[in-house]
Amino acid sequence: MTGPEMSPEMGPVAAVADGPAFNLARDSLLAHEPVAGLTRVRRRGYLRYRKFANAVDMALLWKRRWFIVTMLLGFSLMSAPTPAGLTHDGQIVLVMSLMATMLFITEPVPLPSVALLIVVGQVVLLGLDSTKVAKSLMTDSVLFIMGSLMLAVAVVKQKLDKRIALAIVRMTGTSVFWISFGIVAVCGFLASFIGEHTVAAMMLPVGVTLITLTSNEPKKVHNLAAVILFSISFGCSIAGVTTPSGGARNAIIISYWKDFFYDPANPATWRYLMDYLTWTLYAFPMFLLRLPLVSLLLILTFKPETRDLSRAVSRLRTQVKLEGPMQVSGWMTVIVFTIVIIGWAFFSSTLGLGIVAIAGALAFLVLGLVRWEDINSGVNWGIVLLYAAAISLGVEMKETGAAEWLANGALHAVQSAAGNSTLAFEAAISLLTVFVSNTMTAGAAVAVLSPIVLKMSVAANQDPLIAGFLTAISSASGYLTPAAQPAFTIIYASGYLKAADFFKIGSRMMLLSFLILMAVSTLYWPQLGG
Repeated sequence: MTGPEMSPEMGPVAAVADGPAFNLARDSLLAHEPVAGLTRVRRRGYLRYRKFANAVDMALLWKRRWFIVTMLLGFSLMSAPTPAGLTHDGQIVLVMSLMATMLFITEPVPLPSVALLIVVGQVVLLGLDSTKVAKSLMTDSVLFIMGSLMLAVAVVKQKLDKRIALAIVRMTGTSVFWISFGIVAVCGFLASFIGEHTVAAMMLPVGVTLITLTSNEPKKVHNLAAVILFSISFGCSIAGVTTPSGGARNAIIISYWKDFFYDPANPATWRYLMDYLTWTLYAFPMFLLRLPLVSLLLILTFKPETRDLSRAVSRLRTQVKLEGPMQVSGWMTVIVFTIVIIGWAFFSSTLGLGIVAIAGALAFLVLGLVRWEDINSGVNWGIVLLYAAAISLGVEMKETGAAEWLANGALHAVQSAAGNSTLAFEAAISLLTVFVSNTMTAGAAVAVLSPIVLKMSVAANQDPLIAGFLTAISSASGYLTPAAQPAFTIIYASGYLKAADFFKIGSRMMLLSFLILMAVSTLYWPQLGG
């Protein structure tokens, strides 16, 4: 054998044997290179990257990207110089509120995790005593949310939700739009007199019944669920300001008017002694104007998977018919719930809404109408914690002076820019209240902002009565997060909605409410002599 010739018997095996041994890592990399091969450093770098990529869940990192962005942004803002007139603690609280809102909207982590972050942040960043923070978590409002969800479980247990749902559908028909309209109208009428929290707790099982009868798979009816459940929350929210008994915010501003401006010896100030009828004349048109628009906006925003619930309603009728007349346990449930509603209406000022709700849940347990196992599995305890943490953070916004600093700065800036423009002043009050009400409860927002707004209205030669109504009504427009209002927290506990859904519809509803409020304050209220 001479030269490059090679025996046929040896074949390619001999050539491989004469060359370098096959190496998987090296040769597989070489196969992708246009040159002879990779350097040792580059090979080692690639192998280390592969080892790191296998050890780290990149999908989880991508899912948590907004959490990482929020943390970096938040701690950067906390480290920034403190603005003039604001304490460092106030700066931290404002940044914490911004961070919580970002996490509520983007939902990179479970929302109860945000509540835990708020609790830890108050102790670690603000240096508060852990016992004080714990006390701020368990308020009457939190007890009310907890008790309301317990009562809802009892209503479902006795299947009263199906009978109530059937009664509504008989009035509205099977069209999704008209069912939504009927729910908004019923919730609105009830919330005008007995409080939006109460109505949301009563109607949640009804809405869930209509959804589950359409499909047992939440993902298949997500948009339909959003339309029905938001019909409940918005119906409660837009009607909560129509009468003085609709919410705590209304009583707060009525009290401020009397304390700041009423003088029994001066007839010109008697208009600040607000009565039930006068309040209703000012506020009720806001409900009537938004009533048909809410359902239309929900349908256009979420585009439900079906526009007609004939099949679900047919199943509902069949189920109610098969159950027959209401049993003794059903009537006992009605009686207990009626007593709870009476307690909310007449004894909440002395006992508190929360204690009445908890007492009602206790009555259901004692009478054997519901088991603790049912309540434990049916109540979303994470939502209770979320609402408690939001209230606790709102308390710190007030105590650190952050809310007052924000309100003063915003109103002074608008006054300087717009001068004596009535429309600009009213728009500033409304937008500021909407912003603050998304970071704390409506009652707390009105309590913090009202003294500032009323004093500024006098200094700007504006009507304090109009300014007060703008503050109270705008405080009901905190629509961006599940924790902004109790009614939103209650429907979120159903498990059918995402945090992003609240921002999606809430931003549009806020704009709609703002435009209608500006029109009413400009065209209608002056006709009442306000």
